[in-house]
Amino acid sequence: MTRYTIEEIRSIYDLPITTLIYRAQEAHHRHQDPSGVQSCALKSIKTGACPEDCKYCPQSAHYNTFVESETLLDTASILSDARAAHEAGATRFCMGAAWRKVPDGPQYESVLQTVTAVRDMGMEVCCTLGMMEEEQAVRLKEAGCSVYNHNLDTSREFYQEIITTRSYDNRLETLANVRKAGMEVCCGGILGMGESKEDRLGLLAELANLDPQPESVPINSLVAVEGTPMGDQEQVDGIAFVRMIATARILMPRAMVRLSAGRTEMSEELQTLSFLAGANSIFLGDKLLTTPNPGQDEDSLLLEKLGLRNIHPDEARAAQGREATTPAILAG
Repeated sequence: MTRYTIEEIRSIYDLPITTLIYRAQEAHHRHQDPSGVQSCALKSIKTGACPEDCKYCPQSAHYNTFVESETLLDTASILSDARAAHEAGATRFCMGAAWRKVPDGPQYESVLQTVTAVRDMGMEVCCTLGMMEEEQAVRLKEAGCSVYNHNLDTSREFYQEIITTRSYDNRLETLANVRKAGMEVCCGGILGMGESKEDRLGLLAELANLDPQPESVPINSLVAVEGTPMGDQEQVDGIAFVRMIATARILMPRAMVRLSAGRTEMSEELQTLSFLAGANSIFLGDKLLTTPNPGQDEDSLLLEKLGLRNIHPDEARAAQGREATTPAILAG
């Protein structure tokens, strides 16, 4: 596997924007279905009261925000949302819980039961539940979870400016446990937290040098939430965001590069430029965990206007030369 240096990544990131997007499109056409966009849904199944101190997060118990704490939802209510998401065109259903670490016991048993039920609907299941031991990861995989999300957020150097309750190596250990269990990795970061260009390059280096590379790379634009230490942060520059998308596509050509949080602040033109730069996945629904997201109708109209289509994750895997994982495709 190729290992990238910061200087090599800088030489890509700093290309003239026309050349950068051209190279990203070359990689995109070579390793992806260029007309396909994966639509995912994200549901908060346990909200707020998180003991972590992530300075960007309204779910942290350290900050006074609009978020009201909720206990773990029951399987029936989560399945109702999963069905609605499926009917709206989502092919991946992601469940997020505001835990520092996955708890053993009745709560985790309930999550495992829910994962199996969603998988049996024919949807791909992704979870983001905090730090996870290898044994817990194995059980999650056996229950039917295909993908685990655990973001690095930023560079190793800037990380301690954002979070002090969990180390960078803690995050990498969880990713290793997920890999050992046989799940795919969804791992990305957030732009607009006050990080430098060097920090963005450092994040890309961490992601691209994971072996194997993540199958999904969410690129988030910070949603500044009142009450958090980052409530006054300005929106990240759009061209810098596009450069990040394009460089990620070139470095990780077989990954699904996801436009994640922050799309409500992006114009149609900026989202279009992001698709041109190699993004090929979005979240559907008017809310991502606790923050706003464009509505389903807006997304459908934009994709139709651009001539792009919703793609099943296993169609994407076929284009990437990887194996199908979801029951509907495996059975068919």
